[in-house]
Amino acid sequence: MIQVCGARREKLRALMDEKGIDALFISHETNRYYLSGFELHDGQKNEYAGYLLITKDGKDWLFTDSRYWDAAKRLWDESRIYIYRTNAAASINAHIKQLGYATVGFEARTIPYAFQKAFADDLHCVEGDGLVEELRMVKDDHEIACLNEACALNHKLMQWVPSVCRPGRTEQAVAWDIEKFFRDNGASELAFSSIVAVGPNAALPHAIPGHTVITEECPVLIDVGCRLNDYCSDQTRTIWVGSSPTDEFKRTMEFVRTAQDVAIAAMEPGMPVKEVHAIATNVFKDAGVAEYFTHSFGHGIGLETHEAPSVNMRSDAILKPGMVVTAEPGLYYPEWGGVRWEHMVHVTENGVERM
Repeated sequence: MIQVCGARREKLRALMDEKGIDALFISHETNRYYLSGFELHDGQKNEYAGYLLITKDGKDWLFTDSRYWDAAKRLWDESRIYIYRTNAAASINAHIKQLGYATVGFEARTIPYAFQKAFADDLHCVEGDGLVEELRMVKDDHEIACLNEACALNHKLMQWVPSVCRPGRTEQAVAWDIEKFFRDNGASELAFSSIVAVGPNAALPHAIPGHTVITEECPVLIDVGCRLNDYCSDQTRTIWVGSSPTDEFKRTMEFVRTAQDVAIAAMEPGMPVKEVHAIATNVFKDAGVAEYFTHSFGHGIGLETHEAPSVNMRSDAILKPGMVVTAEPGLYYPEWGGVRWEHMVHVTENGVERM
């Protein structure tokens, strides 16, 4: 892990050089982990496990507090660990001033405004968002292997989950069964809060499991993922509980699966992601149901469930070998529910593979 992170920092230095950045302050927790192996998660969202300073001359620093001293020195050169004890932003600011780097980049999207003001005081700071994410979009062989393993566990769950989607059971009960299944089968945690949506609740793309009860002859949308070896899975399936799905459900399922299949079949390296979204949308337009497709076709996935690139009409990203994105078209009807179907897709040198 230490060697891999070192190689990633060297690639980042090249991007920094292109942007004229002498030192880049890393505050996003996942970027910190990607570059150092240190603490994938901050314990709470109102505090931080630490930060990195990646420098043009390779003299990188890890900033943290005394709680993490032992963990930090297992991964990092002790002589380049800075322990802050009171005002973290002001302490880090003073240390960076002593180091003397002319242009300091920072991740503006992930630092609270009050921290930014103290951190940037009397430094020449520029926004450096997106540089680490540019590297993270393209996965190496180890990352692809981890994602395949997480995805395989998700497939196993999806084969099992209809057995617990029985009439009389609540969305919350099924969601708890899903979390236990993942944990019992090796996952360290959920990749995100499970979505289990019964009947009309399935019209909510990010429905929160509640007390709604599964009935005979109803749709259930299940969107779940696990974290395994630090990497995430994300899959959605919509099932019909009972033996007599309505014609509207069957027709909607056909539209969704066709849109997914046609879009995935067209995907290849060099293709703008907005074209992928457009292909799926056009299938829905031809069927006269495009107004019920209300979100992006997909998103990148890796250490985070949602990461670059977003597969939508606003994105300027281009598909590259090594990217892993989701393909998750859906149609939603408040009167009775909806259908979403999701695969993870690996972009290869020659095309794509469903994971």
